Amino acid sequence: MGDGDGWADCDQGHTHWGRYGAAGLLAYHRDAEGQMWILMQQRAWWGLGGGTWGMFGGATHSHEDGVTGALRETGEECTLDTGLVRVRGTRVEDHGGWAFTSVIGALDEKVPVKPASRETRRAEWIRLEEVEDRKLFAPFERSWPLLRDVMKGLVLVVDGANVVGSRPDGWWKDRAGANARLRDSLQVLAEGVRGVPPGPVAFDHCFPEVVLVVEGAARPVADEPADGVRVVAAAGSGDDHIVDLVRAPEPDTDYLVVTADRELRARCEEAGAHVTGPRWLIDRLERR
Repeated sequence: MGDGDGWADCDQGHTHWGRYGAAGLLAYHRDAEGQMWILMQQRAWWGLGGGTWGMFGGATHSHEDGVTGALRETGEECTLDTGLVRVRGTRVEDHGGWAFTSVIGALDEKVPVKPASRETRRAEWIRLEEVEDRKLFAPFERSWPLLRDVMKGLVLVVDGANVVGSRPDGWWKDRAGANARLRDSLQVLAEGVRGVPPGPVAFDHCFPEVVLVVEGAARPVADEPADGVRVVAAAGSGDDHIVDLVRAPEPDTDYLVVTADRELRARCEEAGAHVTGPRWLIDRLERR
């Protein structure tokens, strides 16, 4: 028992389990044939919504955020190694004074999963199109139409030369050093991003893959280690390399390119990517 276990009332007049809110994990996998699979829990007959299907989850504790709580609860209720989950983002259903956080995460493999507590009757991978054939847990059933559209990841592609050039901090004296500073500042985005521009996957809190594209004198930056940021050195034009990246997207992935270059913006949008300006990125880096 943790300090979050217990009932709570919300401003809408409902009673919910979780004194500090609750959270659940919506884990998915797309196989080599393109089939999308959803990991689901059938709830024990004795509990709330007994026999119905939904995501693994439960009450969060006072010291936990939604992601931490959802992964802990999932690890308690089934045999899934939650360290394999690549968290993509969260959606929060706020009832006023109480909230449920849906944590969306991808798995590279459809690993076998079994029940691990008396709260779970069955654990099963279910085809996306067959989810609604099950008798669903009522709160999950209400949120499913929104959740099924956010099972994606976001790749944040940063036009290094353009973003560095947007701030008159003497970057022209040391292009490699300026790009290295940008790389280091981008590492904080691994902790998550709030306020993604309209267009990409609609998360309240997003955990993107960050790709910094460097060119010219800044290419040596790609040879240095970086935590949470993939630095790519363009062999030629950085713009051409960025367009090549977004032109061949990975499945279940949105691309957001950060640049103020009008021609690159047009090329990226034509290739199906979303684009925002350096100010959006700098604002988030300066808040840290």
